[in-house]
Amino acid sequence: MPDHIDPAMTAEAIADDLVAAIVSHRLPPGTRLREEALATVYRVSRTKVRAALLMLSKDKVIQIVPDKGAFVARPSAEEAREVFAVRRILEAAVAREFVARANAADFRRIDRHLAAEKSALAGGQVQVRTRLLSDFHILLAEVAGNRVLTEMLRELSLRSAVITMLYQSQRDAVCSADEHRLFIDAARAGDADRAVALMLDHLGHVEQALQFEPEDDAQPRDLVTALLG
Repeated sequence: MPDHIDPAMTAEAIADDLVAAIVSHRLPPGTRLREEALATVYRVSRTKVRAALLMLSKDKVIQIVPDKGAFVARPSAEEAREVFAVRRILEAAVAREFVARANAADFRRIDRHLAAEKSALAGGQVQVRTRLLSDFHILLAEVAGNRVLTEMLRELSLRSAVITMLYQSQRDAVCSADEHRLFIDAARAGDADRAVALMLDHLGHVEQALQFEPEDDAQPRDLVTALLG
């Protein structure tokens, strides 16, 4: 346990700081997150560190391996391809159903969401922008009204969010937000065929823009140096 405990440091704050380090690639995919080192850096007990790691594991940002510890998630290019292949099938159906069912209140809700995306992008809030860009697709599914489909898409979107958080550039995130707006414009006009085509193009662009580093070029860094450097 650290000599000087910081009672003000919460598990949520630790989780947020680790996410910031991960998305800035100070902690690249595969880095081991040692509890004792984290407890020293944040001046907290290991119990609080474990709580933070559990939060991140639920969001799939890290992976907890029994008897080995916690590691920054390392989704592969193959996993990304498989996730986006399934999403294209599901979201084509969601897009068409959204156009058929969306009403004025739904579009107002989506417009507020798009404004939040724009604000997060302008503020450089990587974690927030990633969550909002992902949640856009969940909102569409909720309007479409199929609960089973929504749950399936929620799981896939969560996996996609981790992938894009790690491997999507700021420029490509801006393009994603712009494509969301184009989709909504087509949906508002009642053009289901164009909306489906735009959704498929959008998912294809996100996948193609992912910048996977060769495994040898993404060596895990020393944890304490990465967080304090």
